[in-house]
Amino acid sequence: MAKTIDMTRGSASKSIILFALPMLIGNIFQQLYNVVDSTVVGKFVGAEALAAVGATSSCSMLLLTLVNGLAAGAGIIIAQCIGARDFRQMRNAVTALIYIDIVMGIVITITGTLLAEPILRLMNTPEEIIGDSVTYMKINFAGTIGLLAYNSGAVILRSFGDSKTSLYILILSSLVNVVLDLLFVLGFGMGVAGAAYATVIATFVSAAACIGYLYFRRHILFLDGMELKFDVAMFKEIVKTGIPSGLQSSMISIGNMCVQGLINSFGTMTVAAYTAAGKIDSVVIQIVMSIAMSLSVYSGQNVGAGNIERVRIGLRGTLKIMLTVCVSIAVLILIFKRQLLGIFLSESDAAEAINIGCTYLSIMGIAYIICGVMQSFQNLIKGAGDVNAAMAAGFVELSTRVAASYLLVHFFGVTGLWLAIPVSWGSACLIPLLRYMSGKWINKRAAVLKTAEG
Repeated sequence: MAKTIDMTRGSASKSIILFALPMLIGNIFQQLYNVVDSTVVGKFVGAEALAAVGATSSCSMLLLTLVNGLAAGAGIIIAQCIGARDFRQMRNAVTALIYIDIVMGIVITITGTLLAEPILRLMNTPEEIIGDSVTYMKINFAGTIGLLAYNSGAVILRSFGDSKTSLYILILSSLVNVVLDLLFVLGFGMGVAGAAYATVIATFVSAAACIGYLYFRRHILFLDGMELKFDVAMFKEIVKTGIPSGLQSSMISIGNMCVQGLINSFGTMTVAAYTAAGKIDSVVIQIVMSIAMSLSVYSGQNVGAGNIERVRIGLRGTLKIMLTVCVSIAVLILIFKRQLLGIFLSESDAAEAINIGCTYLSIMGIAYIICGVMQSFQNLIKGAGDVNAAMAAGFVELSTRVAASYLLVHFFGVTGLWLAIPVSWGSACLIPLLRYMSGKWINKRAAVLKTAEG
């Protein structure tokens, strides 16, 4: 079994780094699914096919963030239970998460499949790519159950401090995705549909591997003897914690969907540029999120154990790490932006798209520093259970992103859409920063733990 990390003891920075590194690599591999799809489609099918995949990205991201947000909410409860050494309540949380996954999987799959085309048309998807976009989106929604199962299993492992096992599983599924992409797109000539099928199959491979690992290691993870009885109190606690987390993440994606309509109105080359640059952006964001999510688990375990001062020490260490990483990424992005875009687009037939993408990456390179600070404070208070404040930050980010996009586009054209991103991040950063300074996050521990102590 991969070694777990007890974040309530030892060096705070060391615990966060050791936990974040495997999760970082794992999250990058998870993003590799879409990167491989985009690379194979963009290079071997064409810029229009890449734009078709990209037109669905905000919808797909909405699904991913909603799933991750709800799973993260359950992870907060599980981490706090582990920190308090209350394994009975931890098992109840896992059981409730299973029921939530089943219901969500059915609802999202049916809704997403039925509404794929109306949503894409509402977002002004260019007519020449709408057919492929609908196909890609419907197939991806069919893999919702697999995505839910993997993410929930990974959250359980991470709550114990085990971020390595999910990494190994993602490496396996990413290799499956690469092989199937090449087979379906190049070998069978299935185009956009082939890339989507490859992703869905790889997702189910990762889900099966994660569930199998949890089952065979159930004794060590204190999951042995877990009852399938529905615990209403725990369900309410997870919903109370998970819904704000899910909504916070989803609001960001809803903002992206609103802005996607504006991006689509600028034509296929702009959509292709945003798609290619967005793949690079998604990898960088995963680096930031991995460090921040490590702080969330750290915060959850230490709040559960009552080590509040240790949480503050962890934040200071995380901010140092985050700023160093974000500044380094910004420099690399600014130097190599054209070469990075060349991974997805050909200079000979998509020079316009590459130029647009370079402008986007130049702005985002600086914006990542703001994002790193924002995510550090957000994930600390979220790990402490103060999810409503995190949701408020998500609402500020959403409203600012949409308003700034529609305003700035009139002054700067498509560049205004890129400028709206750091503006929205800077605005959203104020909420968790002020909340942290107020100290009100300290008493937001899960109610089931308070009840158990009482």
